Order: sequence, then C-alpha cells, then structure tokens
Amino acid sequence: MKGLLLLSSIILLLFFASLSHASDFRRRASQPLEEELYKTEEDIKAEIIFGRSLSARILGRYPIIKDKRLTEYITLIGKAIAQYAGRPEIEFHFGILDTDTINAFSTPGGYIFITKGALKFAEDEAELAGVLGHEIAHVVERHIVKEINLRAPDESPLTGFASLIAGATGTAEAVFTAFVDRAYEILFERGYKIEDELSSDRLSTGLLKLSGYDPEGLMRFLKRLNDKGMVKEIKGTHPGIEERLKSLQRFMEENHLSGEEKNRGKERFYEKTGRN
Repeated sequence: MKGLLLLSSIILLLFFASLSHASDFRRRASQPLEEELYKTEEDIKAEIIFGRSLSARILGRYPIIKDKRLTEYITLIGKAIAQYAGRPEIEFHFGILDTDTINAFSTPGGYIFITKGALKFAEDEAELAGVLGHEIAHVVERHIVKEINLRAPDESPLTGFASLIAGATGTAEAVFTAFVDRAYEILFERGYKIEDELSSDRLSTGLLKLSGYDPEGLMRFLKRLNDKGMVKEIKGTHPGIEERLKSLQRFMEENHLSGEEKNRGKERFYEKTGRN
C-alpha cells in the first residue's frame, strides 16, 4: 500500500516538477508525498468516515439526482482525473445534486458532488473535468482536514481524530458533530482559504493536462461565469472569480499550457448530457 502511494505521488510530483517557473505549485503538489510518510490506515478510515458524515449533511440540503446513466458518465470522468491525483488509497465517489445553483462540493475521503446547475452551465467535457478536478484537489490536499485542525500532537493529520471516532462516549460524539459542523460551515458559509482555492485551481489544471483534456477547461468555465455576471451563484463559498482567473492565467503562461491541441470532448458531452 505505502509503495503504491509513494509511487503515485512521485509520478505526480515529477510531472509538475517539469513545469517551469512554478515553485510554489510544486511545493504544494509535493505535500501529499510528504504526508504519506506518516499517514496510517486508521487515518484513512477516519477521513472516509468523516467524509461520509459530511456528505450526509450535503444531501440533507440538496437531494441527489438518481440518474444512473448520467451519474456513470460523471463518475467515469471524475475517476479518469482522480487516477493522477496521488490518492490511490481512497475510492472517489461522484454524484449530481438536484439544484440549479452553480457550484460543486467535496468532502474528505473522496466524495465529490456537482450541482445540476453547474452541469448545465458547462459547455464541454473539459470544463466538467476541470470543475471535478478542482474538488478532487481539495481532497488530495486535505484542505478541510487541515482547516478544522484534525491533528494529534504527533502531527499526523487524522490520528487523534481516528481515536475519537473509535470512541463511544457522549463526549466523543459531541466533538465529532462539532467537527462536522465546522466543515459544513466551510462549504456553505465562509468558504475555503483563498490560497487553498487557488491551489486547487492550479492542481485541477495540471490534472486536466495529465489526463489529456484541454488544460484551459476550468479557466473557461470560470471566465464565462464572470462574463455572464453569474458570480453571485458561488459568492461566499469561493474567492473572487477575477482573482482566480488571474492566478490561473499566470500559471498557464508560466508553464506554457496554452496554445496546444485541445481535447474538449464536446460531442460526447452533448450526447451524454442530452444536449441538442
């Protein structure tokens, strides 16, 4: 298990190390590799259990769309992206939320949700992959885990939390619920830290490149949101769209990711989503 984790992380790190003038991004991309040195199976189990509980909260707010064909399509794209993300120890799950709000969410343990509104707003498969990749990146870099400080004194990301989950006392349950409450607040009220969102944008763009998609997919999705004045759809849960676009544009230019032959997958996207 540890050998596979290290190999996957090394491959991802070597790819980004080949990109020029991206020292900050390479540093962030290396974090999963560094953390594998002390992440235990108990940590992984705790992360998944926590993610399931947080997912239940999300589904209490928005129902899931029970469309097997469409969900399988989303899952196929998501897993194609996730295979390059450096987290082979978890199984990613994907679902579509029945709301016209344009947004996407992820929880620790690999649970990824895109809203019906975001799916309708996307114009091709590369854009869809970019949105899913952004949420996958939050899981890979453990942004919620770090933000709510699920750490034990030994600095392992979830070891102390794993012990808490294993407990059966009323106090343990109360603390667990408090952790879920804090994570829910991040998703729906105060949002991620700006640096975490920008990092996820960059990692998503790299994952698009690795998986053969147009690396501008996420940037085109965000730009159209901004151009159409629909930024209010995701206000409060993400940093400003213009700030994200500027950051992505710099990343694309520094790493020469523009001007390539672009696989947008538009025909398949239209076929699978029932577009005319």
